[in-house]
Amino acid sequence: MISEHPRILVIDDDPIVADSLAQFFVNEGCSAISVYSPSEALAELDRAQESSAGPYQVAFCDINLPEMGGLDLLREIMKLHRQTSVIMLTGYGTVETAVQSLRLGAVDFLTKPVVDDELRLGLERALRHHELARENTTMRSRLESSFGLGNMVGDDHRMIKIYETVHAVANSRTTVLMTGESGVGKSMIASAIHQASNRQAQPYVELACGSIPETLLESELFGHVKGAFTGAHADKVGKFLAADGGTLFLDEINSASPAMQLKLLRVLQERKFEPVGSNETIEVDVRVILASNQALEDLVEAGTFRQDLYYRINVVKIEMPPLRDRVGDIQSLAEHFLDDQSKELGRQFTGFNSDALDSLRRYSYPGNVRELSNIIERAAVLSRSQTIGLEDLPPHVVEQEESTLRLHKSDSPSQEWAPMTLHDAMLIPEREIIYQALMANDWNRQQTAEILGINRTTLYKKMKTLGIDPDDHAQAS
Repeated sequence: MISEHPRILVIDDDPIVADSLAQFFVNEGCSAISVYSPSEALAELDRAQESSAGPYQVAFCDINLPEMGGLDLLREIMKLHRQTSVIMLTGYGTVETAVQSLRLGAVDFLTKPVVDDELRLGLERALRHHELARENTTMRSRLESSFGLGNMVGDDHRMIKIYETVHAVANSRTTVLMTGESGVGKSMIASAIHQASNRQAQPYVELACGSIPETLLESELFGHVKGAFTGAHADKVGKFLAADGGTLFLDEINSASPAMQLKLLRVLQERKFEPVGSNETIEVDVRVILASNQALEDLVEAGTFRQDLYYRINVVKIEMPPLRDRVGDIQSLAEHFLDDQSKELGRQFTGFNSDALDSLRRYSYPGNVRELSNIIERAAVLSRSQTIGLEDLPPHVVEQEESTLRLHKSDSPSQEWAPMTLHDAMLIPEREIIYQALMANDWNRQQTAEILGINRTTLYKKMKTLGIDPDDHAQAS
C-alpha cells in the first residue's frame, strides 16, 4: 500500500505529459506538483526542503530535459537532495542509460509510454526506498544526539557503556588507555573523545608507535633540532608539540622500548620534554590517549612494560570488544559503511538482502570492524545492483560457514580417521586459520601477523611450511 499523501514532484519539459502524470498521482491519493525544467525542479526541491511539509519523497524525472540533461539533474539531486528518491523516465530507453541512471542513484528506470500499474509499482518501490533511507538517518541522528559520537555506530550494551565513558571523560585531561584487538575501532573512539571535548577546535594528532623504527620514535614524539643526528638537516616539530592544546593518540604503546617508556612516563607526569639534540625544555598542554593491542598487565608481569608507566596511563580504561562478540551490531555497522560508500561512489543503495546479512552475521571477523569496512567497500564497488547480495561478498566470507561445517564433521567420532602424528594433524586447522586471516586482511602479512599475535618472520616461515602461496590471493580474487 502507498503511504498516506506522499509528496511527488514530476519533472518533464512537455507540460501535457508532466501535468497528466501529476494528475494521475493526485488521483492515487498523493500530493503532486509538475515542473517543466531542471532550474524549476531544483528551485522547488530547495523550497520544499525549507517548508513545514518537508522534502519530496519521490521525483519522477524525464531523461531528456532543456538546460541540462536528466542525468545531470539526477547528479544534482543526489548531491543536494539525497532524501528524495528519483525514478527516471525516457521515451527511448537503452540498457546503458538505465544502468547509468541506477549507478548515479536512481531508484528505478521506466520507459514511456508508462502504464498505470508500472507507475504504481515504481512509486511503491521508491517510497519503500525513501522510508528505509529515512529510518537509517533517524537512527544515526538519535545516536549522534544521545552520544555525540559521529561515526561510532552500535547499540551493544558494552558499546553503550563505552559511549557513556567517552562523555564522562571528554572534558577532562585524564589519560585514557584503550585495549582490544587490532581493527576494533580504538582510533575512532580516540577521535570521538576529542570531538566531544572542549579541545575539539584544537589539533588532533595520531601516531602508531609500532610503525616507527625505535631509532626514529623519539624524534617523532619530541622532535629534533638541526644536526641532532645524521640526516637531521632541519628542525622538526614532534607530535607532542604538534598536538599542543589538543589531543595526542598513541596507538600500539605496547611496542615502545623500555628507554622510550621512561621518557613517556616523564612527559605524561610533567607535560615537559626536550627535543632530540636540544637542552631547551618545552611545556605543552596535551590530552593523551593511548591504546594497546596486547594485554599490558601480561607485559608488566613479563617485565617488558614498566609497571610505573602502566599505573600512570591506566587511569580510565576502555576495553573494546571484538566484532565477533557484537553480532547484533553487524547490520547497523554494515549499513553505516554502505552509506559512506554511497556518498563516495555517488551511488544509492537500498541495503542488503537477507542472505547477505546472514552471511555477514555468521562471519568471525579476525580483522574486526576494519575488516567489515573493507568487505562493504569491496561489495559496493563491485555490485551491479542497488541491493548488496551474497554474490557481492568476498568468497571467504560466504564460504566460512561451509568450512565450519567441514571442521565440525571432522571432529565427529564417526569420521574415518587416517593415521598421522598429532603434529601433522594440528597443521590442518593451523593452515586454515592462517589462510583465512591472510584473506581477511587482503594478504597484508604485517597486519595478519599482528592480528595472529606472531611476528612477520614467524608468519613467513609458517606460510612456507604449510604450503600457503601468495599467488593464492590472485587465484582467489
